[in-house]
Amino acid sequence: MITSLQNPAIKNIVKLSKSQERKEQQLFIIEGARELSLALQSGYLPQAVYVCREMFEKTKYPGLLDLLPEGIVFNISLPVFGKIAYRENSDGVVALAKPKQHGLGDLKLSGNPFLILLESVEKPGNLGAILRTADAAAVDAVIVCDPQTDLYNPNVVRSSVGGLFTVQTAVCSSEEAFAWLQAHKIRSFAAELQAAEFYQDIDFTPPSAIVMGTEAEGLSDFWLKNAAKRIKIPMRGKIDSLNVSVSTAVLTFEAMRQRGF
Repeated sequence: MITSLQNPAIKNIVKLSKSQERKEQQLFIIEGARELSLALQSGYLPQAVYVCREMFEKTKYPGLLDLLPEGIVFNISLPVFGKIAYRENSDGVVALAKPKQHGLGDLKLSGNPFLILLESVEKPGNLGAILRTADAAAVDAVIVCDPQTDLYNPNVVRSSVGGLFTVQTAVCSSEEAFAWLQAHKIRSFAAELQAAEFYQDIDFTPPSAIVMGTEAEGLSDFWLKNAAKRIKIPMRGKIDSLNVSVSTAVLTFEAMRQRGF
């Protein structure tokens, strides 16, 4: 039982909240039994799992620990768990795992793909929420272009509720993403406020990708110039923008509606 907040392993987990530490150590944090279960199903390899048995008693995944290799599970006290946890109402599981590579060449597409592209996403919560939408709609992949936050930020893992492990993802530059779309004959639709066409008038049934920018800056000129079309969501109130994760969900589920899903 690890009870000391000064335990080196516990102090290291706290350090992994920083992107540079995750990059140098090639480790990231998974909190929650459901999230860890999904990670295991997707082929992630946990290096260590810390369990607060007092909290784990209420988990909906009691068989999780039986799936783990021997020697990597460590019991921790409630105060120690509080030190390393990122969310409330957890079930007492925190794991460390090795990240995967996320190249465009690793993506496996369906016969008629639909993708979500995000340019310069900077808020982990938005990225996580979009991964949840991508999972719900069963999109082919989420491509993160020129990111300002990394996929393995603990808040991405938390807010995606495991979607990070169920959705194919790639990280690249905008130029690489556009060339890849062209090579696969996938049309891109750039979302922006000044666009001439409403999203519900667009045909998303052929191979398609929606391209979303940041709430503050929107999309760069690169995507506005190179996308097949610019599209917008009707805004009838006095506020001129939606949260990017909400906008992504609106466009994604319109595409799914057109495709009969």
